[in-house]
Amino acid sequence: MIEKPQQNELAIDCFLLAGRIMMESGAETYRVEDTMLRMARSQNMNDAQSYVTPTGIIFSLGKTQPTRISAISTRVTDLHRIALVNNVSRKLTSHIITLEEAYDELNTIQKTNYFLPVTLQVLAASFASISFLILFGGIWGDMPAAFIAGGVGQYVVMVMQKLSRVKFFSEFVATLGVGMVASLALYFGYGTQIDKIIIGSVMPLVPGLLITNAVRDLMAGHFTAGMAKGAEAFLTAFAIGAGIALVMAW
Repeated sequence: MIEKPQQNELAIDCFLLAGRIMMESGAETYRVEDTMLRMARSQNMNDAQSYVTPTGIIFSLGKTQPTRISAISTRVTDLHRIALVNNVSRKLTSHIITLEEAYDELNTIQKTNYFLPVTLQVLAASFASISFLILFGGIWGDMPAAFIAGGVGQYVVMVMQKLSRVKFFSEFVATLGVGMVASLALYFGYGTQIDKIIIGSVMPLVPGLLITNAVRDLMAGHFTAGMAKGAEAFLTAFAIGAGIALVMAW
């Protein structure tokens, strides 16, 4: 069993943990704030306040209550983990579980790896790449090249994210791999439309969730978070484009 601190300390630890898991999993800023405040109000802590950015969370139970800061160092896309946290929040606000049980469940969610094996992730990216190839008007004969290029891009970005803390460098190197595979396929006669192969293969790397969350945060009035996520999406798109441009120029 987890050692339980005092009630207020437990509450703020629980709410911060929920917010941190959601932010690290790619949730929108306004959703994180709303979830934390709903959990607090379910415990009759109506003066709670939260301020969430893509890189950190500030949470307080009130003017005379403790205030905590939690840094967000990693951000990935894990919608399943977000759904699990939302489920814990709903059970807590409906008084189905206690605060201690919610804290235990959140710790379990944080420690559990819900990602699919690397092989399945690479295969999913490969099949997505050939689907985008056809969607963008490519020919069936280019499907093997797009399949391999998309898988190489996904594998390289996963490996580089473990070796480097710079997210944009990982995507830059991954698109270099995509461009090289597409160029080699064209050179050896296994590809015809290199533009369609490249477009289909880089689509799994495009920051679609970041762009969506940036727009939703801006519409919800969270301008700081919206601009930050928009800038991150722009830099990611720039890294993708730079990697392909370098291969094509070479």
